[in-house]
Amino acid sequence: MRHLAPGWRIDGQKPEGSRLRQDAPTRLQALIDRLNQADPIQAKLPASVEIFCVGGAVRDALLGLPDSDRDYVVVGGTVEAMLNAGFTPVGKDFPVFLHPVTHEEFALARTERKTASGYKGFSFQADPSVTLTQDLMRRDLTMNAIAVSRTGEVIDPSGGQQDIVSGCLRHVGPAFSEDPVRLLRLARFAARWPNFSIAQATLSLCQKIVSLQEARALVAERVWQEIARGLMESRPSRMLEVLVHTGAWSVLANGMPAPSASAQQQLDQAAADSAPLESRFGLLILNAGGRPLPLHLFKAPRACLELAELLLRYASTPDHLASLIAPRSADALDALLQWLGQTDAQRRPERFGLLLDCMRIVGHLSHQQVERLRSYADCLNETAAHQHIAHAVEQAQQAGGSVADAARQARLKVLRSHPDLRGLS
Repeated sequence: MRHLAPGWRIDGQKPEGSRLRQDAPTRLQALIDRLNQADPIQAKLPASVEIFCVGGAVRDALLGLPDSDRDYVVVGGTVEAMLNAGFTPVGKDFPVFLHPVTHEEFALARTERKTASGYKGFSFQADPSVTLTQDLMRRDLTMNAIAVSRTGEVIDPSGGQQDIVSGCLRHVGPAFSEDPVRLLRLARFAARWPNFSIAQATLSLCQKIVSLQEARALVAERVWQEIARGLMESRPSRMLEVLVHTGAWSVLANGMPAPSASAQQQLDQAAADSAPLESRFGLLILNAGGRPLPLHLFKAPRACLELAELLLRYASTPDHLASLIAPRSADALDALLQWLGQTDAQRRPERFGLLLDCMRIVGHLSHQQVERLRSYADCLNETAAHQHIAHAVEQAQQAGGSVADAARQARLKVLRSHPDLRGLS
């Protein structure tokens, strides 16, 4: 087994700082009050129907986290009853509905059965005979399989509260291995709660998902959705550890080498700096196989791919940065201007700033050097600078001279006005 980073626990022991919040009853009461709130839409449902708040809202209330989206399970209901009450159906494959006013999600209690490979290979049974317990037992992790009723009863058939107390991410049942999306969700949750361990049996089921080729059935869009969310968690390195440890990384990342320990530390530093998704994705690509960048990887959006391309081009060859930061000659100043143009510092100043921040995180630049390079770009982006460059271009056009050379000379003159570059000729 490969070495795992500090904080990784698979033995189910209680990590420091993970426990049910003492104010959990108060937080649960808010969910109970919402269940009992007068609602003319729900009032149209048959009296035999029971509605429970389930999943993430209950889990986060127990953990003392900010309110998350509330989801509800409807027991004893039918599609017809939901439609007659005014709920809006979501898609055609699942018995899920949106409240027409609050837009909260209400799903008929259902069971599922594996019928084919992949995460779409399931058939569902949703009718009034399906119980709440049956619905909860089809879910992924025990901490996500807890419900609360209108009377305040907490329904927890798989021991989710105890796993929250002990700080353990654990699967609900053996059917966990039938859905490859659950492996991605587990990895993401590991990144969200770095003090939680992962049960060894759960990891084994994840490895089974990979060995049975189920992970290959995941579509790139769904992989990106979970990868992106995991990168934005508090410790993205844990997501990568889970993916590598279970063998999923080699399948999902198109053979790209696994991120090194230093790369994982850099991602965690980006998270600590509250870096945006583009920066975190760029650091992942920079340190996990390099170039050429597989443009189809994870179906990342263009902004992420563009920054990754810049990082691969410029952060991998840092030797010339010293002369750019403090040019000592006209040739060095010209090289600085060329570099600012190549990195699109004038047209895309925000992306240029992200590039510099990433280069700081990987150790190529200090904070002070980042600020100096950023100030050079800011100098070129000042209104007076734009006016000076435009005037030089206009004069060149009138004189029949080279517009490109006039613009370049004007930009060099602007750079020489920077306090750290005055005196260069």
